[in-house]
Amino acid sequence: MAEGPFFRAQTPLHPDHLWIWEKAVYVDENRRTWLPITIEIESSLQVLLRQEDVPLGDPVCPSQLGPYLLPVMWQLYPGRRYRASDSSFWRIVYHIEIGGTEDMLLEQLPDPEDE
Repeated sequence: MAEGPFFRAQTPLHPDHLWIWEKAVYVDENRRTWLPITIEIESSLQVLLRQEDVPLGDPVCPSQLGPYLLPVMWQLYPGRRYRASDSSFWRIVYHIEIGGTEDMLLEQLPDPEDE
């Protein structure tokens, strides 16, 4: 029986901050670029962030983005979560690195005032 490629998943360090650079591109404190894929499931909002190196154009101001579903900035908080620029909290569902590619899935937590 032939063996296929073997990849070991690693748990990398979470970025301290993620800032919007241009529509659909975030940058962390180490100038690594992250590409978001938004997932809406019933009343839940999730975003899959994939760390991929992409050439950066000029940064945009948030006002130049127009209506945008995701926050312009996330800051790492204790308890495996991020606080967004709109004061919402996002839970880190997972953050893995496999074969040199990092994926991080965030899920927006319900606003306690809405409950």
